[in-house]
Amino acid sequence: MPSLITTIKYAYKKHIQPRRARIRHVLLTILVLLAVAAVLEVVVFNFRTIVTAFNKPIDISQKMNLQQTADGRYVVSSSQNTIEIKDINEEVSSINLKMNKNQGAQVFDVKINFTDSGHSTYFDTTEYTVGIPKIEMSTNSKRSQFFTIHPTGKVKDMKMQIYGEDLNYPLYIDALIINAHYPFDFVVWRFIAAFAILFLIYAFRPRSSVYKIKLVDRPLYTRAVICLTIFIETILLSAYLLMGSNLVGVATSNYNYGDWDGVSPINTFEVAGDNAQQYAELAKSFTQGKLYLEQEPPDYLKTLDDPYDKGSRDEMEKQTGQKYLFDVAYYDGHYYVYFGVVPVLLFYLPFYLIAGSNFPTAIGVLIMAILFIIGLSVLLDRFARYHFERVSLGLYLLLQIPLVMCSGILYLCKFPTFYSLPLACGVAFAVWALYFWMRGRASTKPYGWFIAGSFCMALIAGCRPQIMLIAAVAIPLFWRHFITNARTTGLKTKKGWIELACLAAPFVIVGMGLMWYNYARFGSVTNFGANYNLTMNDMTQRGLQVSRVLPALFAFFIQPPNVTGVFPFINPVIFETTYLGQTIKEVTFGGVLVCLPVLWILFFAPPLLKFRRKVRQTNTIMGVIIVLIVVAVLIAILDAQMAGILQRYYADFSFMLLIAAVLLAFIANEKISLASKNVRSIATGVMLTLVCVSVLYSLLTCFVVETGWYGDVYNWAYVDVIKSFLFWT
Repeated sequence: MPSLITTIKYAYKKHIQPRRARIRHVLLTILVLLAVAAVLEVVVFNFRTIVTAFNKPIDISQKMNLQQTADGRYVVSSSQNTIEIKDINEEVSSINLKMNKNQGAQVFDVKINFTDSGHSTYFDTTEYTVGIPKIEMSTNSKRSQFFTIHPTGKVKDMKMQIYGEDLNYPLYIDALIINAHYPFDFVVWRFIAAFAILFLIYAFRPRSSVYKIKLVDRPLYTRAVICLTIFIETILLSAYLLMGSNLVGVATSNYNYGDWDGVSPINTFEVAGDNAQQYAELAKSFTQGKLYLEQEPPDYLKTLDDPYDKGSRDEMEKQTGQKYLFDVAYYDGHYYVYFGVVPVLLFYLPFYLIAGSNFPTAIGVLIMAILFIIGLSVLLDRFARYHFERVSLGLYLLLQIPLVMCSGILYLCKFPTFYSLPLACGVAFAVWALYFWMRGRASTKPYGWFIAGSFCMALIAGCRPQIMLIAAVAIPLFWRHFITNARTTGLKTKKGWIELACLAAPFVIVGMGLMWYNYARFGSVTNFGANYNLTMNDMTQRGLQVSRVLPALFAFFIQPPNVTGVFPFINPVIFETTYLGQTIKEVTFGGVLVCLPVLWILFFAPPLLKFRRKVRQTNTIMGVIIVLIVVAVLIAILDAQMAGILQRYYADFSFMLLIAAVLLAFIANEKISLASKNVRSIATGVMLTLVCVSVLYSLLTCFVVETGWYGDVYNWAYVDVIKSFLFWT
């Protein structure tokens, strides 16, 4: 038996030595990129430290009109929150409002005004000018307490107003220093992010060798790289959800320790209020043989002529003091859960039976988001390897990244609530259903694959029913198998009927279960209870209105983003409509066809599909693309009609448009690969640009401060993140 040293020598000679030059080149490239990232961090991101290094700081604290404590701190109170300093008469470039570190973490705004050589009085925004914007600071963020001003000549007088909507006075200031030295701040995560961006730009540059590695030529190597990519994406997604949300109902001695029980290695706790527990409460009801929630509705819901009218409910709540549950179905004197029941059976009921406590919803969202990423990636891999000849590893990865990042799954992880869970389950089951069906089409014994695919597809009805429209993809996938080739593999053979039974049986079984569940609750096999929802409007009277369609299509698809010059640069869009009725609308950030340039290839679908028909005898891919586009639009319309226009609803259909765009890109690649090297490089450069803009937009929307998110709940910590991005301020 060979020794370990002999084995290592053999492996080195066989695998390493022939590739020494390549390995040396890769390592040198990584070192160069690390060096460039380090230079960016030290020189560019800390350039304020460099430009203020030769300043002569002046402490003007004694000139502040604030009371001073015995230990030398200056007090900002609700009655005295404006600092005014007279007769400075200095050229001022930087200011340090040094907050005392021994006080609670808070965020506050500072409105600064000054007079200078060009202004004898304090100036502000007018009809034709923009004044000095407010500055956001945090008591525990040293970086936020430094800022740069741009006066004309010498500053004479200066005034600072310190205020905040939820600010708790008093605040304590140690010193006010002008022409201060900015501190050097090496931000590790910013350095890593800079290196990652540089590495991706280098790896996906138009002339990169990664575009020469064909998936079909090196299956083992390419699959290993794809698996590594998926692993990195899941780590980043998990970190974003676990560290970016205060809705993760899991506590340990080092994580959410304020809710840790002090005994268990890990324990769960309730988050997001009473109505957010309805999945967990339904699981408890199931164990007692009930289909409704145990909590008793207030008596006035039974006496109201229309308990679904929010105005009437709110008025009775004020009169009686009895609160009602929001966003649950109310029917025949009981509360019901109208959200799909599958997440309860999948997560909450088993967890309650085993652990005796509520399943943490955010963990369910994370699990399904990871399954969605894996399923989307293997589905894309299946299309690339078995339906296209020239897809390279570079092209696959270049398109896989926006397919994941722009699908809306990031936004679901931003708010991992029970609203997001059924949606995450629906899209995850959808991609796995398509993958299993694809595997079955190419298998000599497809029965298990067909059953698995149809089972996943049928489960969507118990999660997010409208996503089930994607089942129409079965038409182009199986038309040739069952209809065109009816005599050999299709419906004129015994095997064909068995395969069709395998495809249909899961729909029948799951459908019967859901129909029984609906009938037992509401007396109708098709009523999931959404129309009995106690929400913002009376869903029993909502109906279908054609006039809602155009505003919804505009908002979902073609509304431009609202872009500003301040991080995160993306703001909620302004929504206006001529529809003279109630429109259910939450914060959105623009239409996908405008904000995700990677989807612009959809506009070239006709010529690309025409080319595909010329080079292929079958129309499977063409049919899949057409069905995905049509279904995506239909789902957007259904969402608007049934519920409204909400940002999380983008996840219902975005992944379908992205899959269609990727397949069109694969077709374009087949055509462009026959062109000259320059043409291929230009096409790759264009695609790289579209992908970068799309991914950047999707990432930025994840950093927009919204109610309940990290930047809102922990705003004092988020200030450091903002200042790390706005390094030039």
